[in-house]
Amino acid sequence: MSERLTALGQLLQLSILLNEDMTQALGKLGLTTSRTHLLWELQQNGPATQRDLAQALKVSARNITGLVDGLVSTGFVTREPHPTDRRATLVSFTEHGADVMAQMAKDHKHLADMLFGGLPELDGFIKNMDHVLAQLQKAIEEEAGK
Repeated sequence: MSERLTALGQLLQLSILLNEDMTQALGKLGLTTSRTHLLWELQQNGPATQRDLAQALKVSARNITGLVDGLVSTGFVTREPHPTDRRATLVSFTEHGADVMAQMAKDHKHLADMLFGGLPELDGFIKNMDHVLAQLQKAIEEEAGK
């Protein structure tokens, strides 16, 4: 098998393993990938309107409503009146949601340390992954444009 096919196989295996690990960890918290994506958006950018969240996650307003409803009912976020736009509401973390996201950030650091702590030439690995990701993104965009 060529080295390129071997590398692709390893990337696919890595993707599968990371997905399985993430699904298990999120399931223990009562979260789905989509709900967690919304939580990460709040973690990165702070409280947001549902419209802003829909744009950031590239989903419909209807999908965001369902995601936020689920996160409100499970205690991760709350809806509060927007301070300057009385027609809008802000989605914000509850204390529980903020605590879970803080723990998730710690868990990510631990995983990064475990996976890459002893890796020689980490800078080279990062540059190579940047190249692979850019090539994949380009291919996806070209396919979408067809």
